[in-house]
Amino acid sequence: MWGNGGIHVPTAIAVTSADLVLPAPDRHTPGAAVLHPPEQLDLEGALAETSALLERHGHLVALVPPWLPRATVQRLHTVRAILETDRIALLGIDLPPLGTALLVRQLRQLSVCDFSPGIIASAARLLSHYVYAGALLGSVAKLDRVRVPVGLGAHARSWSPSAQFAVLAHPTPHLAKLGAAGAQASAAVPAGPGFATQLTFARGQLTSDWVTAELAPAWQVQGVMENPLPAGSPGWWGTQKLVEFAAGIPDLSVLYQLVASVRREQCRWCGLELIGDRCGFCAAPLTAAPAAPPPPASTARSRP
Repeated sequence: MWGNGGIHVPTAIAVTSADLVLPAPDRHTPGAAVLHPPEQLDLEGALAETSALLERHGHLVALVPPWLPRATVQRLHTVRAILETDRIALLGIDLPPLGTALLVRQLRQLSVCDFSPGIIASAARLLSHYVYAGALLGSVAKLDRVRVPVGLGAHARSWSPSAQFAVLAHPTPHLAKLGAAGAQASAAVPAGPGFATQLTFARGQLTSDWVTAELAPAWQVQGVMENPLPAGSPGWWGTQKLVEFAAGIPDLSVLYQLVASVRREQCRWCGLELIGDRCGFCAAPLTAAPAAPPPPASTARSRP
């Protein structure tokens, strides 16, 4: 979008909590808009808040991970429906909280490039495949519900006061128990990305330097940054005793090439550009669903 005076105004990238906004990697990367949840802002205020963003930016891209409170998700869809606009993209990206924040930062970086809003929205699914998200946990007793397989032995060992587990939730589930006080930690390091990344971590109520001392060197990350723990992390991982981490591509030129290398299509429903197989704004698939096959000949009425 181009504002008054011919100044480019980036597509707004939105989150539902300020703790999902990581520091900008450079002075060119804009911040993220925070859409306040129902307990902080009534519906009238939410409509005004969103309308103002659309007026300034033209389009709004918001990540809606499945771990958000139900009332927050319902509010987002209600606002979009009342405003009757196709300029709001609500993207269901299934990443842990810190991984979500990292993806939001990447979209913020891309928002200043020459990509259309439709490309930026559909790029979220592409870039999520390159995010490595996990945690060091003091217990895995409630980890099953985040799609990381936990055996009975690991459940039993969770009751040990000194237990620590290295867990990777995305892109490939991995779980390994560390020895007491982090001994033999290197043997439990999950397979890392085969490309250059930067590591972000956040401490909960677990005292350990395993992420910086073992994981970061093993993954050969370009840099390490500590950030406050998102409020949703203990609930997602099932424990307060954790150190969450996420690794992703930090270089804007690499992110740009990744997105630019994918073939662009036009949404057959709303007309916006997209990459991949689904529009980020109207959620229409790239191709129409196949027509239903005719009923079997045996069901047709036979002639006398």
